[in-house]
Amino acid sequence: MSEQAASLERTAADAPKRSVFRTKIGFVLAAAGSAVGLGNVWRFPYFAATYGGGTFLFAYLVVVATFGLVLMTAEIALGRWTRLSPLGAFRKAHRKMAVVGVLAMLVPIVIFPYYSVIGGWVFRYSFTFLTGGASAAAEAGYFGAFTSGTWAPIFWLAAFIAVNGILVARGVQKGIEKINVVAMPIFIVMIVGLAVYALTLPGASEGLGHYLRPDFGSLSALTFIAATRQSFFSLSLAMGIMITYGSYLKKSTSIERSVIQIGIIDTGVSFVAGLLVIPAVVAFMGIGGLGQGAGLMFVTLPQVFASMPGGALIGALFFTLMGVAAITSGISLMEVPTATVMEKFGLSRPRAALIVAVGSVLLALPTTLGFGVWSGFQVAGMNMLGVMSFISDTALMPVVALGTVLLVGWVVGPRAIAAVVKEDGAPFRMEKLFTVMTKWVAPVLLLGLLVTAFLMAAGVIVL
Repeated sequence: MSEQAASLERTAADAPKRSVFRTKIGFVLAAAGSAVGLGNVWRFPYFAATYGGGTFLFAYLVVVATFGLVLMTAEIALGRWTRLSPLGAFRKAHRKMAVVGVLAMLVPIVIFPYYSVIGGWVFRYSFTFLTGGASAAAEAGYFGAFTSGTWAPIFWLAAFIAVNGILVARGVQKGIEKINVVAMPIFIVMIVGLAVYALTLPGASEGLGHYLRPDFGSLSALTFIAATRQSFFSLSLAMGIMITYGSYLKKSTSIERSVIQIGIIDTGVSFVAGLLVIPAVVAFMGIGGLGQGAGLMFVTLPQVFASMPGGALIGALFFTLMGVAAITSGISLMEVPTATVMEKFGLSRPRAALIVAVGSVLLALPTTLGFGVWSGFQVAGMNMLGVMSFISDTALMPVVALGTVLLVGWVVGPRAIAAVVKEDGAPFRMEKLFTVMTKWVAPVLLLGLLVTAFLMAAGVIVL
């Protein structure tokens, strides 16, 4: 037995007792629920629209099938090995890697507040449709009038954070696992049905072609940078989430099988969301409508519902389920700092969740006001949503991912992590790919993407 493997066994033996997911499907749906949310239905379609449709889709599938699944395996195994949140997990794995744990903890602290702004938008639209305002929501200017306000957006983001806080305070089995087991299957059926309808709209075929046909001549480093950023966000990677969820995972649960299932569910929902949103946008607004950015889903889908028989009811159901999907991702983002506060300060789960909730409301204010009274404040041409997004998934997350693969590939070694993956008694079929990716391919790619992204942000290179 190698020194690192022996150290791993000692660390696992010393790991604290931890709450666990009650069932294997509960873990898969909770992890998929973390991955499936606004990142798929809100963010993926507008990234695809912005970065070339089918060209972006091709790059995204390549990134997920290689780097994405490997990094998810490493993070879940690291969590199950140490039984700790990211801050403690990296330190326990190797004291010199503790700084990576600090950065991993910072990522959800940065993301959750601005994610809650978007979650608040979903809550508002759900309320509007449920109270008979479907026709108003479909009118031009409705979205802009709401987001540029002050108190209404603050109220809805606070409501979103409060709901997440209550569920996180209830714990792993009663809160996180329970809501995902019920909500995820319903949401997936709903979005598939809506996508089928969207494809029947007059003019949708042009949008479908734009979405599915890659233009390899326009494939560039920028496309792969965008695809990698989206894979982090969509798969809940480099945020400490999968490490935290892995720390709640029983040894009898297959990590490899779970990772593949999560990847299929998440990528499938992202793909279907693109089939829903992009053809619908083109059907109603032409190709030029794809340039709407972050408001793409909120501007277009109400018009789709307005064109449908029974659209008001379907819209109410969709935005309600979208709100639930947003919560399943939100609670995973909130769980990381909550678990860290519990570990560091010995607080009860409800008190830790309350502290994180209050702090998140305060941190969300610049982002939501950046669409209204603070809209004039920009950094490098970006509003506060763009700034926070850049900090999280262009700066922090690639660094955390790089630190993770260096830890796995060169510090503890792929064999030690593979031993954790094989604790359920099943073979690790991706072990060779896992070893090559963590030792050689992923570090080089991540370093290259990180340097390129910052040079682009600084205006040194233009792609």
